[in-house]
Amino acid sequence: MNSPSETRSRTWDAAERVGTSPLLTPAQARQLVRRTVTALGPLRASQVDDLLLVTSELVTNAHRHGGGVTSFGIAVGCDRVTVSVADSSGEPPRHELREELRPGGFGWPIVLRLCREVTVDTRPDGKTVHAAVTVDR
Repeated sequence: MNSPSETRSRTWDAAERVGTSPLLTPAQARQLVRRTVTALGPLRASQVDDLLLVTSELVTNAHRHGGGVTSFGIAVGCDRVTVSVADSSGEPPRHELREELRPGGFGWPIVLRLCREVTVDTRPDGKTVHAAVTVDR
């Protein structure tokens, strides 16, 4: 049994082949996360859904705004699962308030709402977003 401070993690570099593509797509990322959390044992369906949605939004944002995924990681703790997505843009994510209705721009607010904790590490060559979703284990 892991103590609260212990985590197990795995990181995939974009250079690693995942499926048939060298780049991690949202679907591939969700598949990796689903396999990881299935190995944990039963989790509430709503927690798995939240984790998969957060994963999808972060990977999509990395492709749309960050030049693609440069690495992807999952860290499993006793009460949270953290997904980490890195891209090559040093610009932190932005939450823009809008007056008019237009498509897009909802991913980051969804991530912020569903996660227990979100941090962004910026570097000259890019950034990594770490998003932790609470789980009951």
